[in-house]
Amino acid sequence: MVELAGGPPVSMTRVEVEYCVPCGMANRAVDVSRAILTQFGESIAEAALVTGDDGIFVVRVDGTVVFDLSEDTYDVDAIVRAVRPHISL
Repeated sequence: MVELAGGPPVSMTRVEVEYCVPCGMANRAVDVSRAILTQFGESIAEAALVTGDDGIFVVRVDGTVVFDLSEDTYDVDAIVRAVRPHISL
């Protein structure tokens, strides 16, 4: 929770990109995190990179999966669009 001047506390959003290290998905995870930070900047509290394995590449917003490579096609712009409805701008 963050308290803005003169207002009530505001819950800040956490975006998490979990990616497969052995699969070499680090660059994709960085690209997605960079795009999210560029688009939403100060509207989120954190953009976290989380290491994983077994082919995982999942983007979560406050614990809710908004992108899963096992179900969706990798597209940075589409991932950013999937994150947008969960961000309070």
